[in-house]
Amino acid sequence: MAKITVQNTSVTVISVNKEDYISLTDMANAKESESRAADIIKNWTRNRYTIEFLGTWEMIHNPGFKVVEFDHFKMQAGLPSFVLSVSEWIEKTNAIGLVVKKGRYGGTYAYKDIAFEFGSAISVPFKLYLIEEFQRLKKEEQSQLGWSAKRELSKINYHIHTDAIKQNLIPTEITDTQASIIYANEADVLNVAMFGMTAKTWREQHPDLKGNIRDYATINELICLANMENLNAVFIEQGISQSERLVKLNRIAIQQMRVLEENDNRKLLK
Repeated sequence: MAKITVQNTSVTVISVNKEDYISLTDMANAKESESRAADIIKNWTRNRYTIEFLGTWEMIHNPGFKVVEFDHFKMQAGLPSFVLSVSEWIEKTNAIGLVVKKGRYGGTYAYKDIAFEFGSAISVPFKLYLIEEFQRLKKEEQSQLGWSAKRELSKINYHIHTDAIKQNLIPTEITDTQASIIYANEADVLNVAMFGMTAKTWREQHPDLKGNIRDYATINELICLANMENLNAVFIEQGISQSERLVKLNRIAIQQMRVLEENDNRKLLK
């Protein structure tokens, strides 16, 4: 669930079967009071053009759509006596473009294409701002996804790193507590090489922050850490001492961060 603000109106966006659905109820509140939102949606769905739009969208995207029922509604649309609720439309036609939710985030939701069309029923400026804010939301999500992917890469490489420690540095027949101490020390080799401090020092300097030092790393730092974890695993297998590895890794971190930062600067200049 996410929120976007369109002309001072908070609009909810939820995921339905991994697709984005936008709250028509929230959108309708931009035009009238909350008590009128359902009537605005109902008046929109009884419109002949709306019925044709919804039916066409379903025929393109929904193999289970009941076309016969759609034709029945299309024939009635426009008549003074014709009334159609979203629930009835979904039930009779097996539609998937509109959904009705109950509970905390209850209301009528529509697939993004349909929600954009409903925006015209509010106002043309509202529709355009809705599209703009939705696109901004998706851009932010993609940016966060990129950061998360690199964070996961760092975690995967950390497992490779710890496996190398287990096979080469941990003596046989030791306790789990002893092993964890060695893991912590090796993790701090990377932390000191990259950030200039151990995890404990970082926590002492940032008592109000949750998580650990790597949760607040930049994308470039995470890329560099991922590379360093692999290299440290190789250095461990080669029998290089911890102090030597720390010096090597620090030099590598400095070199790689310079390259990454210079590459970012070149992109900004283009």
